[in-house]
Amino acid sequence: MTIIKNIIENKYFVTFITIVIIVNAITLGLETSKNIKAEYGIYLSLIDTIALTIFTIELLAKITVYKFRFFRDGWNIFDFIIVVVSLIPTSGPFSVLRAFRIFRTLRLLSVVPSMKRIIQAIFISIPGILSVGTIIILIFYISSVLTTTFFGDKFYEWFGTVGNSMYTLFQIMTLESWSMGIVRPVMKEFPLAWLFFVPFILVTTFAVLNLFIGIIVDAMQQIANDGDTEVKLTEKDLHKKLINIEKQLKEITKTLENKNNGL
Repeated sequence: MTIIKNIIENKYFVTFITIVIIVNAITLGLETSKNIKAEYGIYLSLIDTIALTIFTIELLAKITVYKFRFFRDGWNIFDFIIVVVSLIPTSGPFSVLRAFRIFRTLRLLSVVPSMKRIIQAIFISIPGILSVGTIIILIFYISSVLTTTFFGDKFYEWFGTVGNSMYTLFQIMTLESWSMGIVRPVMKEFPLAWLFFVPFILVTTFAVLNLFIGIIVDAMQQIANDGDTEVKLTEKDLHKKLINIEKQLKEITKTLENKNNGL
């Protein structure tokens, strides 16, 4: 058991699994080409089978070593689901599941530490993102009601209903053909329309959306600070252990000196 644990936790083994994931992702992509599949389909299928076998062996080894502790880690559950789905036969009514094999690539998220930290940061920032999301939904709803009222009669396709307005405003927020495609035609009928659209772009594109970035960056810094704290705590524990060992050595030395003096 100890040997298996040392193997699966070894950095070279983790690197090997990472390479297998990348190679498997490339082969799955190549299989989407009919010409390549017709010529090299056998080899691609063989590589896919070998990769799945390696993933399965890795999963069984981890379950054997960690037992029920394996399922206490969310990343392990994530890997477990991906591998189990890949093991489902992809013939007959389950043939559609062949496309889901590409999700094995997501295992990079649980293998590569830097990707892990980014995903953790996203999860930490979810409450803040939901709050900002609520704000932007309110802005969109208010703006869509206004644009429907102001421009709906003349530009029904863009602003005829609240739904149409929300979709058009989303396009404007992404800056996709917002000027020549939408705003300038509207300004021909309503010359002062820029008084609405320019502040809307400034608020949604350059202010609110940047809040999302700020929240995630703050979460990344929080994770980095937590990591530094763990390192500091480890250093403190090590220092304490060294002090205790020094005290024990001094006591042993005194004991030996007393015995020698007694002799």
